[in-house]
Amino acid sequence: MTIIESRVESEIDTLTSQLQQLIRVPSVSAKKQVTITKCAKLVSEIMSKAGIKSELLKLDYNSEEIAPVVYGEVKSKNNPDGKTILFYNHYDVQPPEPIELWDDDPFSGKIDGNLIFGRGASDDKGELITRIKAVQYFLDETGDVPCNVKFIIEGEEEVGSSHLEKYLIKYRQKFSCDATIWEFGYIDENETPIISLGMKGLLCVELHAICANADLHSGLAVLVENPAWRLVHALKTIRDENGTIIIRNWHEDIRDFSPEELECIKQEDFDISDFKKNYGLSNIFNENDTEKMKKASVGGVTSNISGLFSGYIGEGSKTVLPSKAMAKLDFRLVPDMMPKKQFELLRDHLYSNGFKDIQLKFLSGEPACRIPVNNEFVKLVEASALEEFGKIIKSVSSTGTGPMWYFNNILKCPCVSIGCTYKYSRVHSPNEFVRIDLIKKTTRCIGNIIERFGKT
Repeated sequence: MTIIESRVESEIDTLTSQLQQLIRVPSVSAKKQVTITKCAKLVSEIMSKAGIKSELLKLDYNSEEIAPVVYGEVKSKNNPDGKTILFYNHYDVQPPEPIELWDDDPFSGKIDGNLIFGRGASDDKGELITRIKAVQYFLDETGDVPCNVKFIIEGEEEVGSSHLEKYLIKYRQKFSCDATIWEFGYIDENETPIISLGMKGLLCVELHAICANADLHSGLAVLVENPAWRLVHALKTIRDENGTIIIRNWHEDIRDFSPEELECIKQEDFDISDFKKNYGLSNIFNENDTEKMKKASVGGVTSNISGLFSGYIGEGSKTVLPSKAMAKLDFRLVPDMMPKKQFELLRDHLYSNGFKDIQLKFLSGEPACRIPVNNEFVKLVEASALEEFGKIIKSVSSTGTGPMWYFNNILKCPCVSIGCTYKYSRVHSPNEFVRIDLIKKTTRCIGNIIERFGKT
């Protein structure tokens, strides 16, 4: 693919500058920042300058509580009745905390050699800019695009995409497409792109234990049950020491791997020592059984305590019996587990184990999605990545979660992940970065996908 190759090199300064602009607008959806809409408008402006027709979509035009979706579209002049490719991305980011662990301002967009630092540098503003620029370079060089192109860029992905399903239903006709390139894609430690064919589902909940209307003197622990202990006892019933969830019927809806998926898993590489080194780990589950570990990575369910709070956590000691305790849990799900059903199983489990007093709150949920290994669009993305990178890894599913299920079930399109995020780029962590060399490669790869798709 040569049409846009020269532009990627000559325009890299402009590309990095626009990425810096995006990083410098804090768009933390969890904090409902007013700058969310500012960032959406900036994305729309960058797309418009690139020649992409852009607009902000809302569910309720009288409400500012719901982040707008940035929609973009370019109709092919020479192939208007051809297929349509959709790019799904998000402009919101994770909170930067803990701030003290960043080397610089989390929203600096600082360039240091081959790296651009800042929250969202990889997830997901770096990925977004590669797609916008690939389309722009086609328009600049040829005045056209090989196929019809659409963009959906949401502002709530990092908080569970709570309104995206409603957006997809309301604007179903506008969003109609034949295939979707998902919002991210990893490059492993061997410089090999990982093409992911699915995402795990997610159930997020809170557990609350309450014993009194105010904190008590700890001497009263002989009379009053500490809610922190109560919560710990409840949590201990959810999974065993090996990480296996022991809730009744929790696993009954899990879809088995197909023979093609099992073969794909078998072919995947996984460097245990490198993984442990990069994350500072001394041991991991199933370390002595590589195949089991790889299967768990793409198709295993988990129960994770993401937050735990009770009582006094400042310096020194305070002899207090806390009045309440709270835990935040997330459960990773796989096809065909549905979040609401799993939530009810969790509630029944707590009740049957004597924890009716534990208040259970549903926060968010997304079903899992997995695209067939032999799908024709998968093959096209593979061929495009091979042309640019010379090698690929095909993964049955990402370990993370996103709203892929809604695209697959509402828009009826296959979704495939390919992108520029280096595996150890500290996504969701302090000092997040994106590699400029991978931005270049991925922009060319996206261009290749667009060109090939226009010929199908």
